[in-house]
Amino acid sequence: MRDSASAILLLVLAAAANACSDSTGPTKAVQPIITAGRAHTCLLARTGAVSCWGNNASGELGNGSTVNSTRPVPVSTGIVFNTIAAGGFFTCGLDKVGAAYCWGSYTGLGNGTTSNSSVPTPVSGGLRFSRLALGFSHVCGLTSSGTAYCWGANDAGQLGTGDTLHSFVPIAVAGGLSFSAVTAGNFHSCGITKAGPAYCWGLNGLGQLGNGAPPNPSYVAVAVSGGLNFTAIAAGESHTCALIASEAAYCWGANVQPSGNASTPVPVVGPVHSFASITAGGGHTCGLTSAAAAYCWGTNTGGELGDSTVSWHFSPVAVKGGLTFRTISAGAGHTCALTRNDVPFCWGSNVFGELGRALERVLVPTAVAGLNGIATLTTGSTGSHNCALTATGIALCWGNNLHGELGNGALAPSAVPESVSGNRLYGAISTGTMHTCGVTTAGAAYCWGNGDWWQLGNGSYGSTSFPTAVAGGLTFTTIASGLFDTCGLVTSGGAYCWGSNIRGEVGDSTTTMRATPVPVAGGLTFTLLRAGALEMCGLTSSGKAYCWGDNPSGQLGDSSTAQKSAPTAVAGDLTFTTLSIGDSHVCALVSAGAAYCWGANYFGQLGTGTLNNSSSPVAVFGGRSFTAISAGAGHTCALTAAGVAYCWGLNTSGQLGNGTTDSSFVPVVISGSVTFIAIQAGAGHTCALTSGGTVYCWGDDYYGQLGRGLFGFSTVPVAVQS
Repeated sequence: MRDSASAILLLVLAAAANACSDSTGPTKAVQPIITAGRAHTCLLARTGAVSCWGNNASGELGNGSTVNSTRPVPVSTGIVFNTIAAGGFFTCGLDKVGAAYCWGSYTGLGNGTTSNSSVPTPVSGGLRFSRLALGFSHVCGLTSSGTAYCWGANDAGQLGTGDTLHSFVPIAVAGGLSFSAVTAGNFHSCGITKAGPAYCWGLNGLGQLGNGAPPNPSYVAVAVSGGLNFTAIAAGESHTCALIASEAAYCWGANVQPSGNASTPVPVVGPVHSFASITAGGGHTCGLTSAAAAYCWGTNTGGELGDSTVSWHFSPVAVKGGLTFRTISAGAGHTCALTRNDVPFCWGSNVFGELGRALERVLVPTAVAGLNGIATLTTGSTGSHNCALTATGIALCWGNNLHGELGNGALAPSAVPESVSGNRLYGAISTGTMHTCGVTTAGAAYCWGNGDWWQLGNGSYGSTSFPTAVAGGLTFTTIASGLFDTCGLVTSGGAYCWGSNIRGEVGDSTTTMRATPVPVAGGLTFTLLRAGALEMCGLTSSGKAYCWGDNPSGQLGDSSTAQKSAPTAVAGDLTFTTLSIGDSHVCALVSAGAAYCWGANYFGQLGTGTLNNSSSPVAVFGGRSFTAISAGAGHTCALTAAGVAYCWGLNTSGQLGNGTTDSSFVPVVISGSVTFIAIQAGAGHTCALTSGGTVYCWGDDYYGQLGRGLFGFSTVPVAVQS
């Protein structure tokens, strides 16, 4: 994975205020930014590194190529940026001393050439800027003295130089005005003077200059009518919006309907019409209130208003999800923002991957996916999909999605991680065979995917590709998803289960189907809970293991093969620190790190060197000490204290990771020198997590469960796409 992508989840958005984004700087410390261009998006990390994604036809992603990307790619440079802004088909940034660099279409490079550049190039002239604003095909910047310089296309006079001659190096705006802010739209520009009045120049066919004059362009700055003093300004495609000191918003220019265009400022109306910041996009505008709530208005063809519809709105409507944001940036047909807890979200059109996810529009804020920084990884022992949680609680899933188990609102498999819908932050997540469940940071449980056996716990039958709340109002700390059933622990340590219960795996002393959570019989409290195909196991605080459910291969470990519908103690005097359930076998570690397994051994998954089943714990061959263990469908993997991974059992798809497809009845070390802190074995694949938050997978990839952007299989670890 790309190291610079790790910054995705550590962003703090600085002011971005136009269709193709403004930015401020330089400052003493880098203030991370998310900025939306016409069809691409870029992120500035606290380190000063930049990542971009989306359209790249002109090299606007800055990674040395012209290939579009639905995932963040690092900008190819050693420059430490202090601020960035995205434009029509180019991107620019300022370093810590205010020197400007641009990349993408030549119209915005400012280096005197007419050739595109897919890597950052310095802007000519040696000027030092405090602010940049990028339009469709031009750029304007302010020096610390307030002098405005522009460069690029000048068809309508948007450079403000008194003529329509293009300039591919910075040239001063005529008139000698001193500005405190500047913004660039498609073919016009505006600025706020230090005294407060606003001036605009360029195209005026729809009234976007706001001077009340006939729709003729102006090649020099003209005063916006109305005598208002502004504190912030944002130019969109063909409209302009600004704020006054009271936070009331005014707009002028293109309006389509219902009242038509306006050639002078008109107040924004509605229940909410006062904003602390504002940003203008292609045909929409968004603002943040002083309470950090987001509202948008205007066109909504791609869902850029974020209200879960594609209906246009002519006054502000709340962005769905109840999120609060630090700041917000509008592109041509999409919008991105950063929450107060530093999580970036995007919504709207996604033709080029500008939302940082697979090419599908999104009608509500959805977290930008990025796997560096993963804190939790889960792979169902009998499933073909994976899920992970970032350090900030964003849920990402990839792989099989036939029943909606990825939770992204779709039913197609994904070979790269997708954000789970709903904008919730999770503290725990568990993948079953065909469904997934998670517990939010507040303790609410949600499930999605196959619900044909009532395993979603919402009281109804049927599947869903969106997270649905588990009924009952219980507060959970963890959750475990199996084949047809799910169990969770509440804050007291009590276990509750729901689902088909055809083998007693709900644990309530019956085999009656349960559509909502019911308490597990016996009154035991657990510190750990795991789900297999049709069996469950838990550990008490003393380390004693109990299991219940199906038992034909002895997977309950009670020295029998009889089915149990209530918890039964695992045989022997061993106490365990952790355990994991596969399809029909269980493995666990004792405090000294020795591994024990029991249950089915048809493929050598018990690691004993034989193919004999065992209905009580038996030691894994080799006497190694492990710190983590995970049982898959027909194989098992474990980690040593040094992070070295060993696997054993079935290997027909390369799930043992040792470069072969030969099964092994004893542990074999996986290929490569990568070390891990966590490991998860699935149905026919395995995934593991490094200390740096990078995920590697190997084995079966029929549904894209290796997360590398293609389908097939790998007998050695491969990095999951960020």
